[in-house]
Parts: sequence; C-alpha cells; structure tokens
Amino acid sequence: MIFDTHAHYDDEKFDADRYEVIDGLFKDGVSGILNCATCIENFGATLDLSRKYERVYAALGIHPSDCYRYKSLEDSMERLRSAIAENDVRALGEIGLDYHYDFSPKHSQLEYFDAQLSLSEELGLPAVIHDREAHGDVFERLRKFRGTAVIHSCSESAETVRQLCRLGHYVSFSGSVTFKNASSVREAAASVPDGQLLVETDSPYMAPVPVRGKRNDSGNIRHIIAVLAEVRGAEPSYIEHITEQNAKRLFRAE
Repeated sequence: MIFDTHAHYDDEKFDADRYEVIDGLFKDGVSGILNCATCIENFGATLDLSRKYERVYAALGIHPSDCYRYKSLEDSMERLRSAIAENDVRALGEIGLDYHYDFSPKHSQLEYFDAQLSLSEELGLPAVIHDREAHGDVFERLRKFRGTAVIHSCSESAETVRQLCRLGHYVSFSGSVTFKNASSVREAAASVPDGQLLVETDSPYMAPVPVRGKRNDSGNIRHIIAVLAEVRGAEPSYIEHITEQNAKRLFRAE
C-alpha cells in the first residue's frame, strides 16, 4: 500500500474529474493522501476533501509564494490558527521559503515562515517544508526548530539531509528523483534512514519519468518508489511498506 505525503487535489487541474481520480486511487493501492493547502483561500477546499474521504488528510499553511496576498501577518496567523482549531488537521503546511520566484518579498517569506514554525511547535503538528534555492535560511531555522519537519520534494544535498535527519526531521522524495539530471537528489535519497523516509507526488505537478510533463496523480508514485528502491538497494515492496508506516505514524493515520 502507498501513502502519498504531498498532493494538491484541490487544484483546478482536477476540476473536471477530481472525485473519479481519487476514487480510482483508493481502489488501486493508495492507502492515504496528505492534501496540502497553500493559502487561506484553499483551506476550505482542502478541508472539504478530508471530510469527504476518510483517507485524505488535511495540511493547512501559507506557501512562501502566497505571502504577498495578505496585508497582516497577525490576521493571517489567527485565521490559520482558527482553521486548525476547528477542524481535523494533521500537519502545518505547505510552508517555507522560495528564492527562485519573486512572487513574495524575501522579508515577508521569512516572517511567515518563522510565524508558522512557531505555530507548528505550539500545536505539536509536523511542518511540511517547501525549500527552493533557500537551503541556508531553511536549515538555520530547522536547526533551532523544536518540532518535527518534513522536507517536501527534497532538493538538499546528501550531507544536509544527514544533518536534518540527525535533528529528527523527515525527508520526502517526489518525481524529481527520477529525472535524468538528478544525481544529487538520488544521492540524498540513499542517505535517509529507513524510519525517516517519505514519498510523495506533489500532484498535479512534478510527474516522474516516464510520465513527465503530464498531469500527475498518486498512482504515479510507483515510479518514484522504483527509483528509491534502486538507489537504496531494496525491494520496491519494502520502500512501499516503510514509507507508508512512517507517514501513518507521523500524520496519526493509523
């Protein structure tokens, strides 16, 4: 059985056939999906999916590229806190830093990231971390973070991954691990202890080889697992098992 620890089934790319896709996934060996909100405006859609499907779990957070939407950090954090308090939410995310795009100013990204990490600590929820070209600032914060983080769609070096794992954090691999030029990601994937390894699709984005460029869904996670198994010298069934058990434990999905 497969647990997809990062997806966006509320995305408009699924508007035409969302429920047919999810129904099919649960008939085809997917045991759980963590659906991650990226802004206040899609909290409702993420929560609706978690209410409709027993095995879709909600994560709520404000993505670094969406910080620009809001005038008040204090008000945004209160709305996030209220949404978590009033609903069954299993993680805080997707949060983090993105220095590749300039949708949100760096100072705003840092303020929102720091505030959401503090909320994650306070509420005891795992934090799902987006890190794009911001490794230094992300690592500096996670080094001091007293909660548990998940590095989503890992792009860190093997050495950074080893340090993050020593701090007790989890590392999740997406379709990028299958890309031809992703040797450093595969090296990092070989460095994660069994008990901290996770797998994801980031659906509808980041489709793996051999379906790269198409709309992604959780059924494609098997291509990712095959590569993880190869670089770790394990059977795909073993990777399926440990990543499912790790996800269930972390997101209280037993």
